[in-house]
Amino acid sequence: MSRKNKFAFFIMLILSMGILVFELRSVNMVHFWHDLLQMNWWWLLFAVFIMIFQLCIEGVIMQVLTNDGHTHLSYHNAVRIPFIEQLFNSITPFSSGGQPAELIAMMQSGVEAGKASSLLLMKFVIYQMAVLVNFVLTMFVGFSYVAERFSGIAWLILLGFVTHLVTIATLLMIMFWYRFTKRLLQIVMKPVSWFVSAERYQSIMKNLDRKIDTFYEEGQQLKKEKTRMIKAVILTLIQLLFYYSIPYFILLALGQFHANLFNVMSMHVMIVMITSIFPIPGGTGGAEYSFRTLFSTFLPNASQLVLGMLLWRFITYYVGMFSGVVMLAVPAHKEKQLDNKD
Repeated sequence: MSRKNKFAFFIMLILSMGILVFELRSVNMVHFWHDLLQMNWWWLLFAVFIMIFQLCIEGVIMQVLTNDGHTHLSYHNAVRIPFIEQLFNSITPFSSGGQPAELIAMMQSGVEAGKASSLLLMKFVIYQMAVLVNFVLTMFVGFSYVAERFSGIAWLILLGFVTHLVTIATLLMIMFWYRFTKRLLQIVMKPVSWFVSAERYQSIMKNLDRKIDTFYEEGQQLKKEKTRMIKAVILTLIQLLFYYSIPYFILLALGQFHANLFNVMSMHVMIVMITSIFPIPGGTGGAEYSFRTLFSTFLPNASQLVLGMLLWRFITYYVGMFSGVVMLAVPAHKEKQLDNKD
C-alpha cells in the first residue's frame, strides 16, 4: 500500500475505536461482558467463514468473466482480486478505491488494462443488478414494517435504492443505447467546460469516451456469450445470499434462536442500501446507526444490541479489510495471455 493508503487505513481504525467508545458509553459493562462470555463462539466463527467464503465465490466470478479462450486468469490470481477490492473499498470514500485496486491486481496477473477495466465494469453492473433484485424482493417483505416503525431509516433506504438504480441505468444505457448515451454525455458534461480549461475539458471527454467505448465493446462480446453471463449472475446472487445471512449467525451466537433467517437477511439488504450513500469509508456511522435501528427488533437487550453491532461490523468490515492486507502481500503469478486477435 502507498503511504496515503496506510494513513487512511490507520485513520479508519482510530475512527472505529472512537465509535466503539461512543456506543459503549450508555451500556452496562457488566451485562456486556456477560453477553460476550456467554456467546456461542462456534456460530461466530461460522459467520467469519461465511464472510471469507463469499469473497472466494467472487474469485470464481472473476474467472468466469475473464476466461474467454483469449485471456486466462488462474484461481490463485482471481481470488486475490475481491480481497484486495474489499481492503480499498474499506479505506476510500464511496468505496471508490476498490475498482482501481482490482484493475492493478488484474494487470499484475497479465490481463490487458483495457480488457480488465471493461470486465470490472461488467462485474460491477452484474453485482449492482443482483443487489437491486434482492432489494426489490425484500421490499415486498420487510419495507412496510420498516416504514411504519422507522420512517427516517425508510427514507435513507429509498435514497440508496435510487442511487443504485441511476448507476445501473447509466451503465445499461451504454450497453443498449450507445449512440444516445454518447450524445447525452456531451450535454451532461457541457457545464464542466465552464469551470475548467478547454485542454482539460477535452482530456476529460476523451477519457470518458474511451471508457464508454471499451465498456460497450466488452459488453457486446459478453452479450454474445450468454452462458458466461448467466453463470456470473447466478454466482453473484449466491454470493450475496451468503453475505446477507451473516447477521443471522451472529444472532445465533448471541442465543437469539427465534430470529427468522429471511427477515434477518431482508434487514441486512436494507442496511447495505443505506451504507452505500454515506461518503465516509465503509459507510462508518451510517452502518452502525442502521444496524442498531433495524436489529433492535431482534436484540431488545441494549448490551446485546451493541455487541451484535460490533460483531457484525468486525466481520463484514474488518475481516475483509485485514484479509485484504494479507492478499496484498501475496504475489500474483504473471500469466501468459493468448493472442486477443481473432
